[in-house]
Amino acid sequence: MSRRWKDVLLALASALILTVPMAFGLMDQWDLTASDALYQKAGALDEGIVIIGIDQHSMEEIGPYDEWGRDIMAMVLESLNESEDCHPAAIGLDVLYIGEREEEIDAWLAEIAGTYGNVVTAAAAQFGNQLVEQGANDYRLDTFSILTYEQPFEALREVTTPAHINVMLDRDGILRHHLLQITLPDGDTVPSFALALANRYRASRGEEPVTLPPTDSRGFWYLPYSGGPGDFDFVSVADVITGERTAEDFADKIVLIGPYAYGLQDGYFTPMDHGSQMYGVEIHANAVTALLQGEYKQEVSGRIQICLLFAVLFLSFFAFRNRRVSVALAVWIALSGGWLLLCKALYSYGWIFHVLWIPVGVTVLFVGCIAFNYIQAAIEKRRVTNTFQRYVDPSVIRELLKEGSDAVDLGGKLTDIAVLFVDIRGFTTMSEVLPAPQVVEILNQYLTLTTKCIMDNHGTLDKFVGDCTMAMWNAPLPQEDYVMNACKAAMAMVEGSRPLTEKLQKEFGRTVSFGVGVNVGPAVVGNIGAPMRMDYTAIGDTVNTAARLEANAPGGTIYISRAVADVLGDRIRTTSLGDSVRLKGKKEGFEVLVLEEIVE
Repeated sequence: MSRRWKDVLLALASALILTVPMAFGLMDQWDLTASDALYQKAGALDEGIVIIGIDQHSMEEIGPYDEWGRDIMAMVLESLNESEDCHPAAIGLDVLYIGEREEEIDAWLAEIAGTYGNVVTAAAAQFGNQLVEQGANDYRLDTFSILTYEQPFEALREVTTPAHINVMLDRDGILRHHLLQITLPDGDTVPSFALALANRYRASRGEEPVTLPPTDSRGFWYLPYSGGPGDFDFVSVADVITGERTAEDFADKIVLIGPYAYGLQDGYFTPMDHGSQMYGVEIHANAVTALLQGEYKQEVSGRIQICLLFAVLFLSFFAFRNRRVSVALAVWIALSGGWLLLCKALYSYGWIFHVLWIPVGVTVLFVGCIAFNYIQAAIEKRRVTNTFQRYVDPSVIRELLKEGSDAVDLGGKLTDIAVLFVDIRGFTTMSEVLPAPQVVEILNQYLTLTTKCIMDNHGTLDKFVGDCTMAMWNAPLPQEDYVMNACKAAMAMVEGSRPLTEKLQKEFGRTVSFGVGVNVGPAVVGNIGAPMRMDYTAIGDTVNTAARLEANAPGGTIYISRAVADVLGDRIRTTSLGDSVRLKGKKEGFEVLVLEEIVE
């Protein structure tokens, strides 16, 4: 399998592994919190909405709330509905008045509430699990079934608009969604408290009902809050009863009346503030504002967001894979930061996306790819080390790794190098008469010697060709005095062969010797070959000439070129053979010298 397809499969696997946990809700808690922080900001409040609260001041002035009679609310409504020309456009009673109590007071409350037809009263349903019959002996479990429904007493219900005040928290305890309306078991539809108030307000102005927001399968819609706890215009019930606030203050407005004290247990945490509760009437006020403004938000389908996340992670893999950290970091910042900005922009157009899915997924992928790249680089470094230590001196390996991959260009480049060839004289004849195991043993001893001499003098072992060894200096890294090192290696080979020759003479009754050739000049050095098989080697006339020098050198002799002698000058002692030695492929006049001694 090609590397490209391996990367594609790895990208698919990485994207899948990161997408699945998101799809199953692993990030929901943090994502919802981040979404609240990014999306839910205080906006322009509708000045036509006023909250009249049953607050601590009211309970201090009137008495404990559980001792209040319905006459208190009748007095509040009477104060608000002063006349045909001076009364609120809509009044919402966020208090349940269930069942008859005192006949006269109930009648008074119903009479006052029905005076101008502007009152919306509270109703509430209890939801739970219930088996629902679908056919003969066929049932299904409805997890959102209405078990009970409480509504105002009959006289009040007939002269007002009952509306449900149900609020339901998300699974993390935050109230982000609002139930638009409910359908009772008898088929009747009950609007939400906010929807009834908004439409009552529109009707008072001779306008059409509000456009309904998009809802999910259970009828919930995403509530974009305009104000936080305490942001809406507030008046205490006590101030209305005592006359400190008159009907003129509420004329043609939307008035919500309800609990406004912590002890009344009508507070909820909202996206606006996870640490401070918002009263129910304030939540209804936010819902009324959103319905009147009509700028609804819709949560994008989970399937679409999962597909989008998978696609982004799949493509991001190729942006991080085998990239420099600086490049990968720039891509990560662009994707993560860009997504947050895009989410904010899309929200203004009414679309809600998961805020953290892509940044978290991309971050994990970025870290994983960087770690993978690092591990892969470490493995490659070890592989290079293990490979090159068989060819070059350890000090050269350390320098090569220090320089990095740029020190060895793929392909080849023209470099001045010193090249050494050494061959075993008489090896072919010996191999014809000795058993193969003995031939191999002798060859290994000689090649071990040549290799040691090359390594000790900081050379690069290029290759073995039968009984011939090729080495070079000044590659893969530049070296000082590389020509002298090549000559020292040649001398070491000749001198080291003498005790080895004596040993072989005693053991096998046979002896051999080295012929060595050294040249210096430009050559193409690099990874040369085919994509499926290449060698790090040198090619060119300089290399060919070194091979010709070695081929003509007698056993125990080192032939060098004039170029080598000119570089080393009086640091070596040589004997010139002039052009008496004819090298194949060389014109007449090519001078060959015998390296006799290294003076320094």
